Amino acid sequence: MTQVPGSPGGAAQPSTPAEAPRYHEQSIRLVLWRHGQTRWNAEGRFQGQSDIPLDAVGEQQAERAARLLAGLRPDAIVSSDLSRATATAAPLARLTGLTVTTDKDLRERFGGLWEGLTDAEIRARFPDAHAAWLPPEGESSAFVAERAGTALERIAAGMTPGTLVVVVSHGAAIRLAAARLLGFPEELWGAVGPLANCAWSVLGRRRSRWRLLEHNAGTLPEPVLSDDR
Repeated sequence: MTQVPGSPGGAAQPSTPAEAPRYHEQSIRLVLWRHGQTRWNAEGRFQGQSDIPLDAVGEQQAERAARLLAGLRPDAIVSSDLSRATATAAPLARLTGLTVTTDKDLRERFGGLWEGLTDAEIRARFPDAHAAWLPPEGESSAFVAERAGTALERIAAGMTPGTLVVVVSHGAAIRLAAARLLGFPEELWGAVGPLANCAWSVLGRRRSRWRLLEHNAGTLPEPVLSDDR
């Protein structure tokens, strides 16, 4: 509180917002950035951990998003080791001068027998597994949430208040890891919607509590091309 000269009785006035510590100065922030479009995204094929590169549209998306994200002045960039993620990270690394660190635990859900198939083909060949959304010989949602969520916690452990790290990953890995860090029970993980290609979500952590600051930013609310649902 401050006193305003000449105010009745020297009454104290509320502190201005500029005097109060801002959330981003007290917290760490993770920008969870989904990779750009690939040919399999456009064709509606389940990519999983198949190493499919960006297509021309995806490369343009990465360049555009990098120009926006560079304005956040990230302190580090960490990426899945799949090429569509590292190629998405590359323009941001060039603009910021940062080196991209890779982490295989940020990979997409392993799709097992579903990889390379369209949703219609999966539905026809594996109707029960499709209904349960559990790819044969692949990873469950709980496994992905634990793997990717642990990777995010590991990144966060090396951060100090006021710092921001861009994490380049994949649709299901980001959504499930974010839901886990936010403390959602598994039955509510579906309440977090999918990410569009090259869109991002932002998580902040202050006093050991995670908060969703933005979701699916950088894009218009259009249909999402994703393995996720």
